[in-house]
Amino acid sequence: MALFLTTDEVKELTGVRGGKPGRTREQRQADCLRSMKIPFYLNAVGRPIVSRSAIEGTKTKESAPLTWEPAISHG
Repeated sequence: MALFLTTDEVKELTGVRGGKPGRTREQRQADCLRSMKIPFYLNAVGRPIVSRSAIEGTKTKESAPLTWEPAISHG
Protein backbone atom coordinates (compact mmCIF):
# COMPACT_ATOMS: atom_id res chain seq x y z
CA MET A 1 0.00 0.00 0.00
CA ALA A 2 1.27 3.47 -0.88
CA LEU A 3 2.51 5.77 1.88
CA PHE A 4 0.70 8.81 0.42
CA LEU A 5 -2.73 9.41 -1.09
CA THR A 6 -2.82 9.54 -4.87
CA THR A 7 -3.81 12.69 -6.76
CA ASP A 8 -7.24 11.16 -7.42
CA GLU A 9 -7.69 10.31 -3.72
CA VAL A 10 -6.88 13.91 -2.73
CA LYS A 11 -9.44 15.09 -5.30
CA GLU A 12 -12.05 12.74 -3.81
CA LEU A 13 -11.21 13.71 -0.23
CA THR A 14 -11.37 17.45 -0.82
CA GLY A 15 -14.00 17.52 -3.55
CA VAL A 16 -11.76 19.94 -5.44
CA ARG A 17 -11.15 18.81 -9.00
CA GLY A 18 -10.10 22.05 -10.66
CA GLY A 19 -8.90 25.57 -10.19
CA LYS A 20 -10.79 28.83 -10.31
CA PRO A 21 -9.65 32.25 -11.46
CA GLY A 22 -6.65 33.24 -9.35
CA ARG A 23 -6.44 29.88 -7.51
CA THR A 24 -4.94 26.62 -8.75
CA ARG A 25 -6.50 23.26 -7.98
CA GLU A 26 -3.61 22.53 -5.62
CA GLN A 27 -4.09 25.81 -3.72
CA ARG A 28 -7.79 25.11 -3.33
CA GLN A 29 -7.08 21.55 -2.18
CA ALA A 30 -4.58 22.84 0.39
CA ASP A 31 -7.17 25.33 1.67
CA CYS A 32 -9.71 22.54 2.01
CA LEU A 33 -7.26 20.25 3.83
CA ARG A 34 -6.42 23.07 6.24
CA SER A 35 -10.10 23.68 6.96
CA MET A 36 -10.56 19.94 7.55
CA LYS A 37 -7.49 19.98 9.84
CA ILE A 38 -5.87 17.18 7.86
CA PRO A 39 -2.07 17.37 8.02
CA PHE A 40 -0.31 17.59 4.68
CA TYR A 41 2.89 18.77 3.03
CA LEU A 42 3.34 20.76 -0.13
CA ASN A 43 5.83 19.23 -2.54
CA ALA A 44 8.19 21.22 -4.76
CA VAL A 45 5.47 21.91 -7.34
CA GLY A 46 2.88 22.96 -4.76
CA ARG A 47 0.86 19.74 -4.73
CA PRO A 48 -0.59 18.79 -1.33
CA ILE A 49 0.81 15.47 -0.12
CA VAL A 50 -1.31 13.64 2.46
CA SER A 51 0.02 10.62 4.33
CA ARG A 52 -2.31 7.66 4.25
CA SER A 53 -1.92 7.23 8.03
CA ALA A 54 -3.38 10.73 8.59
CA ILE A 55 -6.61 9.56 6.95
CA GLU A 56 -6.76 5.97 8.13
CA GLY A 57 -5.92 6.85 11.71
CA THR A 58 -3.03 4.42 11.87
CA LYS A 59 0.19 5.31 13.55
CA THR A 60 3.53 4.65 12.01
CA LYS A 61 5.93 2.49 13.93
CA GLU A 62 7.99 4.68 16.19
CA SER A 63 11.68 4.02 16.16
CA ALA A 64 13.94 4.28 19.16
CA PRO A 65 15.61 7.66 19.61
CA LEU A 66 18.92 7.97 17.89
CA THR A 67 21.89 7.94 20.22
CA TRP A 68 25.58 8.31 19.64
CA GLU A 69 28.37 6.57 21.47
CA PRO A 70 32.02 7.19 20.81
CA ALA A 71 34.04 4.38 19.33
CA ILE A 72 36.39 2.94 21.92
CA SER A 73 39.86 2.27 20.71
CA HIS A 74 41.21 -1.11 21.81
CA GLY A 75 44.77 -0.90 21.19
